[in-house]
Amino acid sequence: MKAYVFPGQGAQFVGMGKDLYENNEEAKALFEKANEILGFRITDLMFNGTEEDLKQTKVTQPAIFLHSVILAKSLGEDFKPDMVAGHSLGEFSALVAAGALSFEEGLKLVAKRAQAMQKACEASPSTMAAVLALPDEKVEEICSSIDHVVAPANYNCPGQLVISGTHEGIDEACEKLLAAGAKRAMKLKVGGAFHSPLMQPAEEELAEAIEASEFQTPICPVYQNVDGKPHTDPKEIKENLVKQLTAPVRWAQDIQAMIEDGADEFIELGPGAVLQGLVKKINREVATSGKQ
Repeated sequence: MKAYVFPGQGAQFVGMGKDLYENNEEAKALFEKANEILGFRITDLMFNGTEEDLKQTKVTQPAIFLHSVILAKSLGEDFKPDMVAGHSLGEFSALVAAGALSFEEGLKLVAKRAQAMQKACEASPSTMAAVLALPDEKVEEICSSIDHVVAPANYNCPGQLVISGTHEGIDEACEKLLAAGAKRAMKLKVGGAFHSPLMQPAEEELAEAIEASEFQTPICPVYQNVDGKPHTDPKEIKENLVKQLTAPVRWAQDIQAMIEDGADEFIELGPGAVLQGLVKKINREVATSGKQ
């Protein structure tokens, strides 16, 4: 069974989507529609901008979403997923690709999400850190022992968990995690504590926009980050999407559940190949490939 997976923030690169734009008329029309909806020419930044341009959350998130969704649409009849999932921001790409949300509604929500997250980051200076080679339970235990805000954010694969929190919280956690035997506990170059309680203001802002958007039943189950389970009910999908900003991304659980439900081929749609690598670390037996 085929599972399509969609990457999140951090996978962007200058030139992403350019081939699609230049060689596919339908793709070009969608990119131009996106420029109109966003009110700025995001294509100029994607194709010819600088890495700094692409690192701005308000650019990064719509850029990755557009690349992924337009890739899925360019496959036409060949896009026949048995199941889909997206990592963090990628969940929006997965929902649009699977028909739960229209292209326009999806892009507007992603733009809103990016702005709300940017605001929350500016209001609470914070960061994230990657922790390697320590059991999830140990990381959770250490995070909960710290007085500052610090929480598990991304369960990427066995032995790789990303944590989020205030600068003080992350510094203290990294020290304790290394002392507990972590191979690495290193701060990431990100502008805020994504998927943590510090994103609460962004979640509240996004919740209104999600509630006002029209969701349909997707063409296949969407495995959502919040619980690592398949969903097809539009009401449940909405509720999980609202919680996603402050809850951890249960990516390892998503992939394990998809494999248990019959997925034996994972195709990554979007920039980079990060998810293919994570899938292989979760289960070496399955086939992985990608389209950029």
